[in-house]
Amino acid sequence: MSKEPGKLIANNKKAYHDYFIEDKYEAGICLHGTEVKSLRMGKCSIKEAFIRIEDGEVYVYNMHISPYEKGNIFNKDPLRVKKLMLHRGEINKLIGQTTIKGYTLVPLQVYFKNGLVKVEIGLAKGKKLYDKRQDIAKKDQRRETEREFKVKNLY
Repeated sequence: MSKEPGKLIANNKKAYHDYFIEDKYEAGICLHGTEVKSLRMGKCSIKEAFIRIEDGEVYVYNMHISPYEKGNIFNKDPLRVKKLMLHRGEINKLIGQTTIKGYTLVPLQVYFKNGLVKVEIGLAKGKKLYDKRQDIAKKDQRRETEREFKVKNLY
C-alpha cells in the first residue's frame, strides 16, 4: 500500500516493541467536529488503544482525543469508542485473520491525508519476552557499530 506521508498526529512505537506487524491497513475514522479540531492541534494518544471487530464493523477502543478547549457543550467523551471505516472485503479478511490464535489488531499511527483523518491498522502477532530481548540486542549491536564507524572516520 503506497501512502503519501501526511501530517502525523500520533504514533504507536509501543506496538512495534510488543508485536510483530504482519500486515498494514489504512482506515478512515468517524469523528465529531470538535474532535477533528483537537486532532489538528495534535492532541491524541493511541498508546493504550486496541481494535475489535463487532457485528462486521471495526471499532477502536481507548484512543484518547483530548477535549477541544473552545468546544464547551459540543465536546465528546475523550475515550469514547470510535468506528473505523474499511471496505467490506478488508473487514472479512481481518475477521478471518484475527480468528487465528495469537493475532490482534493494533492502531499504529493517526495522520491527516488529503484533509481526512486516517488510522493505520496493523495485523499483529504478540512477541514473547525472548523476542523483545533479541530486538534490544540488535539495536545495541547496530548502535555500537555506528559508534565505531563514527570514531574511525574522525581520524
